[in-house]
Amino acid sequence: MQTGHSQVPRPDAQHAGKSGTLTAEAVPPAPPPASGDPADGRVEHPSPRRRTGLLITGFTAVVVLLAGLSLSVGAGEVGPGGALDYLFDLGGARSDSRLSLVIGDLRLPRTLTAVLVGAALGVAGCLLQAVTRNPLAETGLLGVNAGASLGVVAGIALLGLDSGYAYLVCAFVGAVAASGLVLLIAGRGGGGSPMRLVLAGSALGATFGGVTSVIVVNSAETYDRFRFWVLGSLAGVEGYGELGRLLPVLLIGFAVALLVTRPLSALALGDDLARGLGHRPSLIRTSVAVAVTLLTAAAVALAGPISFLGLLAGFLARALTGTGLAARIVLAGLIGAGVLTLSDVAARVVARPFEAPVSVIVALIGAPVLIGIVRSRRLASMGMTEPATGDGPPRRRRPPVPARLAALLGRSRAAGADTDVGTGTDARSGGPRKPARASLAGTVVLRRGPVSLLVHRRPALAATGLAALGLLAVTLSAYAGQSDMDVGRTFRALFGQGDRFDVLLVQKFRLGRIVAGLAAGAALGLAGCLTQTLARNRLATPELLGVNDGATAAVLLSVSVTGTFGAWWAGPLGALAAVLVVTTVAGGLGQRGYRVLVVGLAMSALASAITQVMLARRSLSSAGSLYVWTSGSLNGRGYSVAVPVLIGLCVLVPAALAVARHLGVLRFDDATAASVGVRPGRVRTVCMLLAVALAGLAVGVCGPVAFVALASPVIASRLAGPLRVPLVGSMLTGAVLVVTADTVGRIVFSGSELPVGVVTTVLGGPFLLWVLLGRSAATRV
Repeated sequence: MQTGHSQVPRPDAQHAGKSGTLTAEAVPPAPPPASGDPADGRVEHPSPRRRTGLLITGFTAVVVLLAGLSLSVGAGEVGPGGALDYLFDLGGARSDSRLSLVIGDLRLPRTLTAVLVGAALGVAGCLLQAVTRNPLAETGLLGVNAGASLGVVAGIALLGLDSGYAYLVCAFVGAVAASGLVLLIAGRGGGGSPMRLVLAGSALGATFGGVTSVIVVNSAETYDRFRFWVLGSLAGVEGYGELGRLLPVLLIGFAVALLVTRPLSALALGDDLARGLGHRPSLIRTSVAVAVTLLTAAAVALAGPISFLGLLAGFLARALTGTGLAARIVLAGLIGAGVLTLSDVAARVVARPFEAPVSVIVALIGAPVLIGIVRSRRLASMGMTEPATGDGPPRRRRPPVPARLAALLGRSRAAGADTDVGTGTDARSGGPRKPARASLAGTVVLRRGPVSLLVHRRPALAATGLAALGLLAVTLSAYAGQSDMDVGRTFRALFGQGDRFDVLLVQKFRLGRIVAGLAAGAALGLAGCLTQTLARNRLATPELLGVNDGATAAVLLSVSVTGTFGAWWAGPLGALAAVLVVTTVAGGLGQRGYRVLVVGLAMSALASAITQVMLARRSLSSAGSLYVWTSGSLNGRGYSVAVPVLIGLCVLVPAALAVARHLGVLRFDDATAASVGVRPGRVRTVCMLLAVALAGLAVGVCGPVAFVALASPVIASRLAGPLRVPLVGSMLTGAVLVVTADTVGRIVFSGSELPVGVVTTVLGGPFLLWVLLGRSAATRV
């Protein structure tokens, strides 16, 4: 500290040179306190506490104004004047039956519900962001909404429940399961990385969503109620019955949130420091889970699943108030209440005389904010650091070629040194070299005259095994059905042998669907391999990058425009539009693994909202059929539908194999790839276009079959080894997975059929968790 008039003791006076004191002459006078005089060039800033108070007051006023606007807008032709008359009972307005119906029974309960639900989701999002120290932690992204939705749908279909209080019980069970699993993952290894938390929540959400689809596709009545409820809407709020029963739950959730504010602030310093201050980290996290569960369960029961609102409110509150947790929680609640109220008002007026789903309006606001978060420079201070890239200047001591690549080249040279290429003799024995094959490290060279072929042993064995497994899957799929054929007769019928009726049944009616599944699975597997290699991220697959949802929305839009189903060209166009938006906003692929991933999640949310709106606008029979397709289905597919994908594979697979050598080098950074003569930008563009075309064609055939593109390259890489890009293995694995899942979906329930995408989604969530939480998860990611 410096002063201009007094003498201050200096501990290191012996090193100062003269004395142990600092005089006024030795130290320049400190500047006087800032004043509001413009001549000084200084502006007086309010204190942080005063600024926070002003923000809370201002947002409270905004919420009140928006609530007044909500009371003044809607059906019934009652404007602001009538609303004010009813609120203050001017001129006996409350005795007017029309005003009592419109304001008292419809608009006022709906407005209060919007305020409370928005505040609940905002506070829940802020709490999750604080406890996980992750700005992307939000009830929708972490799977809590999906768990609560599964509970509600199960209650509707299995128990016949139809009241708000019963919805609360079911939503509470689902939300408890989801939040408990997510926080369990967060506790592994000191909390985990932000990407790990987001993807774990996505995996849980996908699994819960798959189970929800299993229930919905088997009950048309449940789907008719579910397709409107899943959009998230306040249109069904009438009176105070449901709100009155759920209000105690909301109040308990708000109270617990305020009580954990101080302990949660200590937990932000780390578990050890929190224990030193007398807190118990496990108890704090459990209390947060209870608060989040109560708030989310009540909100979902009242308004349905509304994603991105907690993320939006929590992040804006942190940006405005800084690190003060109590102020952030209060401000997040106000922001959530204001945004949901504004979205509800907009939903009433943008599509008159109908109502737009409020979740779509919220997604239009929340998705850009999510993108802004991942592009923000404040990510480092929030714990979301960007992986190192090769775009910057090279390091001084960095070798030109990575050690892994140098070791691989060294092994090849050492193996090749055993044979004298110029003389054709064996270097160790001196004998003649065998003309047919020459052994290298893990490879076999086959020569026939001037033609030679280098065959890698392990990938070749893996491909052979996968091909045999595919033949077995095709045979079992053709065998599964209503006929008295055994497996042997089915196998012979596949090749046109045996009884004519068996051949007709298998090749005409069953094999077409199997061929469509093989083609779509191979396309998805190859697209996933290309995408993961480009992003250098085992979790960056087309469905997580928004490609599948974009293609699905485009196909459904073509149905609405043309009136017919089957426009296969709409899938690739939608996929191309989605990937262009994702890569442009994320700043390219390269090593920005989590950035591309999170932008893809935002794109998926927007496209999914559009899909749900289009389904809700159609008749029940048409919407039911389209919903089955949007879940990923091969029902009714045959040779004619598979032809575009087969033609595309004939063109795109050779192109992918041609760039396979460059892809292997591209798995290192761009500088290394350029040092060996590869142009990373050109290769990345070509591979991205190939992946988009393949994923789009597959979606055009069978809809968005989830997790096949994720699992296929991982399985193929484990079988073929990590040193090469498993393009062929990924194709074969994807084909086997799709055909097997389609067979399981046809036989698991007697008398009904599960879409292939539902089967892969239910099984793919645990697989993603295995990839995420395995011993070598860091390497795989």
